Amino acid sequence: MPHSRVVTLTMNPALDLSTAVDEVVPFRKLRCGAMRRDPGGGGINVARVIGRLGGNAHAVYPVGGSVGEVLARLVAGEGVTSRTIAIAGETREDFTVFEKASGKQFRFVEQGPQLSEAEWRRCFDVFLEEAKGAAFAVISGSLPPGVPDEFFTLAARGLKALGVPLALDTTGAGLRAALAEGVALVKPNRNECADLVGLKTRDVDALAAAARDLAKRAQVGAIALTLAEQGAIFASGDEAFRAEAPKVEAVSTVGAGDSFLGAMIWSLIEGHTQREAFRFGVAAGSAALLSAGTDLARPDAIRQLAEQVRVSEIKN
Repeated sequence: MPHSRVVTLTMNPALDLSTAVDEVVPFRKLRCGAMRRDPGGGGINVARVIGRLGGNAHAVYPVGGSVGEVLARLVAGEGVTSRTIAIAGETREDFTVFEKASGKQFRFVEQGPQLSEAEWRRCFDVFLEEAKGAAFAVISGSLPPGVPDEFFTLAARGLKALGVPLALDTTGAGLRAALAEGVALVKPNRNECADLVGLKTRDVDALAAAARDLAKRAQVGAIALTLAEQGAIFASGDEAFRAEAPKVEAVSTVGAGDSFLGAMIWSLIEGHTQREAFRFGVAAGSAALLSAGTDLARPDAIRQLAEQVRVSEIKN
């Protein structure tokens, strides 16, 4: 398989539904506009963005029921190759509503189907099988019911044995435990970073310092800390940068983090520097805000916004 291949794992994929109403009010029938359906889930979204940029991404994820069939069909429709694992439960559906009167977006997220131990272990085995020889592996998103937090640790350990770098985008105890096994890249947002490093404050400078400290540990290659409209911070063992986010009129916030990670991974495997890959990530996160509903960043918007991203070095 090509060395430039990226393999992603999404343990809790979703069929993302999005629509718009004039106003969200209780008890009344709310007449919706046209319904949009997109494949969803962190790793799937990362693979979609890499594919849109011309990269080679392969998605691994469980599917169940009729919703799972639609999800797999939509992923294939975007030209992303997949290997799916059949499960007994029904794949979840997430629902996003845009309220025209206020310009606000409301997101309703299901917890996902219960996976048996046999099912999640099958996902694990298939992922490691597919990841052999890959340039990068990405695990992104939450764990569904039935999958233990140690799953991320097991995956990190397995990938380390294969010599495949791991980008991990998740939260909580599972993330903290996995870092001890060695992770090439983690992408927390402001709240996730504060939880990861044990800070109560959400102050950007304090989080940046904590992220740099964490990145200097041998087990963590780099951290990309996303800060929404305040841009992002990148820190590795030997360099750190801050980027200001381009000013855009946000249409939707869905998929911004996944777009960031997908574009950054694509840039890295294209041979770009960490600084340039970080620039592409910030541009893609902003570009996702321009896409309606549950769509993701588009390549033309990413490249256009990349020219506007200003990256500055953070000195010691």
